[in-house]
Amino acid sequence: MEIGTGLFTCQRRPDDDRSMSEIYDEMLTLGRAIDDSGLASAWVSEHHFAEDGYLSATMPTLGALAAETENVELGTCIALAPLYDGVRLAEDAATVDLLADGRLTLGLAIGSNPTEFEEFGVPREQRVERMADTTDLLRAAWSEGPLDYDAEFHDVSPDVSVTPKPDSDVPIMYGGSAKPAVRRAARVADAWCAPSALSVGGVRKRVEDIRNVREEEGLREDASEDGDEDDDFQIYVLQHGFVGDSKEEAWEQMRDGYFYIQRRYAEIFSGEEVEELDDERKRELKDQAIFGTPEQVIDQLETYRDALGNDVHFVFRTYHPGIGTDRMVECVERLGEEVVPHFE
Repeated sequence: MEIGTGLFTCQRRPDDDRSMSEIYDEMLTLGRAIDDSGLASAWVSEHHFAEDGYLSATMPTLGALAAETENVELGTCIALAPLYDGVRLAEDAATVDLLADGRLTLGLAIGSNPTEFEEFGVPREQRVERMADTTDLLRAAWSEGPLDYDAEFHDVSPDVSVTPKPDSDVPIMYGGSAKPAVRRAARVADAWCAPSALSVGGVRKRVEDIRNVREEEGLREDASEDGDEDDDFQIYVLQHGFVGDSKEEAWEQMRDGYFYIQRRYAEIFSGEEVEELDDERKRELKDQAIFGTPEQVIDQLETYRDALGNDVHFVFRTYHPGIGTDRMVECVERLGEEVVPHFE
C-alpha cells in the first residue's frame, strides 16, 4: 500500500492575509517535505474563476514541483479534460513528465461546474465525449511519428507530429464515482481514483466492478482474484485527514481548512453560493475523515487495505487551506516517518 498526499489547491481563505506568491511558496515547501519524507506522491487540483484563487494552472505548477523534487510521483487530481486544448495538454504534460524524469500521472475528469463550461465556451453536454476524444488524442500525440488521429473536437491535422514525446507512457487516471464513470475508467484509463465521498464499502464495490469489467474484456487475464498484482491498472483512493498527537488535536488542526474547502466545493459543484455548511453535513465530513495519532491513522488505513488489497495507492489529503505551513509540514513528516513504514 503506497501513501501520497495533497491535494494542492492554493486557496486563500478570507482570513488569510498572505499574498498568492507566499501561498505558492508554501506549496513548494510542502512538495519538498513530501519528497524528503518518503511519501509516494503529491497531487494538484484544478478549478477556475474562484475568488479565493483556487489553483487553475496544473501543468506549470507540476513543472515547478518537478524541479523541487526527485522521487515522488506527481499528478493531477483532477484536470478538467473538456476545458483543455488536447494538443497543448499533450505538449505540456509531456514536458512535465520529461522534467520529472517520468514521474507524472495525468488524472482527468469530465468536470461539473456550469460557470467553468460557460466561460470556456464549451458545451457542458459534450463533456463525456470531449474527455474521450482528449484521451485518444493524448495517446496518439505521445506515440512515435505523426498524430495519425482524426480528433472530433480539436482542429489538428493527423499528419502533424506533436512534440515533445515523453520517454515512456504517461499513465492516465480517471476520476468519478457513478457507474458509467467507473466502467469508463476500467475500459479506457490506466487508473481510477475513488473520491473522498465514498465509504470503504463504496470503494470496494466499484473496485470489484472495475476488476469484473477488465476481466470480461480481457484486460486483466493474468491478474489474481484477490488483487491486481499482475494487472497494471492502479487504484487510487482519496480521503481527507491529519496526523497529530491525539485525535482531538489532529481534528482541531485540520477542521477549519477542511470545512472551508468543503464549503467551497459545495459552491463549485452546484454553481450556487453556500454561506455555511449545516451541522449534519459537518458531522458527515468529520465521520469520513481519517485523523488522530499515527497509530489511529494506521488502524483506519488498515480498513482500506483489508477491503481493497495491498495494491491500493492511498492519497491522504493533508493540505487544508490556511491552517499553517509548519503544521502541514509536521503532519507530512509524521506521515512519512510513523505511518508509511507500517505499510512497506
